[in-house]
Amino acid sequence: MRSLPLAKGTRVEQATAEAVLTALRVELGDVLVFLPGIGEIRRVEALLRDRVSPDVDLRPLAGALALADQDAALAPSPPGRRRVVLSTDIAESSLTVAGIRVVVDAGLARVPRFDPRSGMTRLTTVTSSRASSDQRAGRAGRTEPGVCYRLWSKLEHGTRLPHLPAEITQADLSGLVLELAAWNATPESLAFIDAPPPKALQSGRALLTELEALDPSGTITPQGRAMLALPVHPRLARMVVAAPPADRPLACIVAALIDERDIMRGRLDDLPCDLALRVSIVTGDTRDERADHRAVQHVRDRALGIAERGGIRIVFAEIDSARCGALLALAYPDRVATRRSQPGQFQLRTGGGAWIAKDDPLAREQFIVAADLDGNRTSARARLAAGLDADELEAMLAGDVDRRESMLWDKAAGDLVVRVETRLGNMVLSDTRRPPAVGPATVQALLDRVRATRLAQLDMGLAEGFRSRVAFVRRHQPEAGWPDLGDARLLNTLDEWLAPYLLHATGRADLERLDVAMLLSNLLSWDQQMSLAELAPAALDTASGRRVPVDYTRANPTASVRVQDLFGTTVHPTVCNEVAVTLELLSPADRPIQITADLPGFWSGSWADVRKEMAGRYPKHAWPVDPGAAPAKRLKDR
Repeated sequence: MRSLPLAKGTRVEQATAEAVLTALRVELGDVLVFLPGIGEIRRVEALLRDRVSPDVDLRPLAGALALADQDAALAPSPPGRRRVVLSTDIAESSLTVAGIRVVVDAGLARVPRFDPRSGMTRLTTVTSSRASSDQRAGRAGRTEPGVCYRLWSKLEHGTRLPHLPAEITQADLSGLVLELAAWNATPESLAFIDAPPPKALQSGRALLTELEALDPSGTITPQGRAMLALPVHPRLARMVVAAPPADRPLACIVAALIDERDIMRGRLDDLPCDLALRVSIVTGDTRDERADHRAVQHVRDRALGIAERGGIRIVFAEIDSARCGALLALAYPDRVATRRSQPGQFQLRTGGGAWIAKDDPLAREQFIVAADLDGNRTSARARLAAGLDADELEAMLAGDVDRRESMLWDKAAGDLVVRVETRLGNMVLSDTRRPPAVGPATVQALLDRVRATRLAQLDMGLAEGFRSRVAFVRRHQPEAGWPDLGDARLLNTLDEWLAPYLLHATGRADLERLDVAMLLSNLLSWDQQMSLAELAPAALDTASGRRVPVDYTRANPTASVRVQDLFGTTVHPTVCNEVAVTLELLSPADRPIQITADLPGFWSGSWADVRKEMAGRYPKHAWPVDPGAAPAKRLKDR
């Protein structure tokens, strides 16, 4: 066993190539190299091609390769030649590679793991386990002495996991759940070596139900059976199966793009997230220097394979990428997002946040679907997405779209409106306003508005005087059964006195035109209505013929009146059975000159002093010595 620890900053492909060259120079026989995937195999092959001697054959070995290539890798070397077999872990235990004397192990494995970014299981590169490394080392020198080169130290070897976790404990199980449903089987009925985690099974069922592959009872649907025929994750299978027939070729390309490595190369943060751009590169409509042509061809081949399994014909030149977002919504209904106020900031249907670079072409789209999210729930970066409009969303996810109507008071309009929201989960697709129609809901909304404003939404001008008169009489005749017209009582009984008059109302104007005093008068009996004018008249008739309003809101009823209007009056005015009205006596200029609750006493008392002062100030007006005997004089209103 020989250790060649990977130097810091050295790529595994470079270190592997150097280890192979060392082994070829020092050791005898063929070399078996373990690498995590076909990409690493191709890169190591390229590094070795011009550096090995002419008698050395480079033979890739992977399950994705053609059978002829695999046979060439497994066949013994002809006399006088040597092989370097560049293999995935397929050669670890599944196949016997004859003639191997040397193993070079990069110490990596590619295993399936659930990827929260894509919502699917992806192959992830991890450090191989001790058991796997020992298995690989055992491939060297099965029939004669051999040697193994490891790209890690003996100390590091001791820190590796004894065994990697079973795939079933790490992967997304929606595919397994769908298979079980097709067999009408349950996980409990099967003898798993490692039992699938209950939470993973539950998540798989929930996703398949959302994708309409299972009904709510867990029974597979016809769409679910059709999805099983496609060699892709259930999300992508649903997209292909549920797409309108004309869109299915595009759906196959989108599925291939998502299922494979990104076709664009460069710094991850600098790459655009637009899936439609990648589709146009695959179809040949767009040329982009960042595209990896080998990866593009691989996606084309993968798309054709998916299409063949689904009985779909793809003509790449006829593909229109405009419908990418609509199709992606079928695969990722939980990843639909709407733009917030700032470009590039989005809210996901599920309530979380997502963002893309401000200068990305999708940053100003109103709606996107994210196939790849990188980050936490509150602020995940969309690495792969497509735009779509509200109509496409409603068409593709019609069963999930919720149309809500609610009555509310629009502050900007200052009126009652019906808010019509079209929602997809926590996401608002549209939000419009319209006038309400006549009906019980409108009546209730108007009552709620009156209650919320504590009657201020009504025109209470005349009604305030009426209420104060009733309150005054109620205070002085508590035994007479006068109704309580205070705010609290009225607010608690809106359904009784106001609602009947809103049956044909639709908004603010109808509230404001109500004669509230008349409505409140209906709360009085006929006898009370008749006696109110006598007990608490709205105004006093003066000797001059002028009617003077009485204010009942003060502690005592009060009237403001020019003193000339009271000439000839010898009895103080009263209301409600001899309750004196407080008189605020005014000058010809309507300025207060005296307040009295005893007019005869004022005439005989302080009038003389007031008369002397007022006569000097207003000489054109009458200021009799005995006002009780003088004729009243009505002055012109100011």
